[in-house]
Amino acid sequence: GGSGDQLGAGQKQRIALARALARRPKLLILDEASSCLDVDTEHEIQQSVQNIPGLSLLVIAHRLRTVRAAHQILVLEGGRVVERGNHEELVQKRGTYYNLLQNGD
Repeated sequence: GGSGDQLGAGQKQRIALARALARRPKLLILDEASSCLDVDTEHEIQQSVQNIPGLSLLVIAHRLRTVRAAHQILVLEGGRVVERGNHEELVQKRGTYYNLLQNGD
């Protein structure tokens, strides 16, 4: 319907992201923004958003594949940063991030 009550969760997430991007922000905070999207759509959106000039992204996610390509990943435990680095650096540390990868995304 006109109020959007017929839209699925994934559709609502895509619309919210499109609205945010239409404002041409310098900083975009995505808090579990892809939690209801399928893997292919999530990847497509990530590729598109990463290529927007002048846009800085802060991505909050539980799915590790969502942050895998990030320049900097912060791993939090109990509200504290326990690890910091890119995907490759964190895998080499074999710490919390590595253990999360081993246990499944």
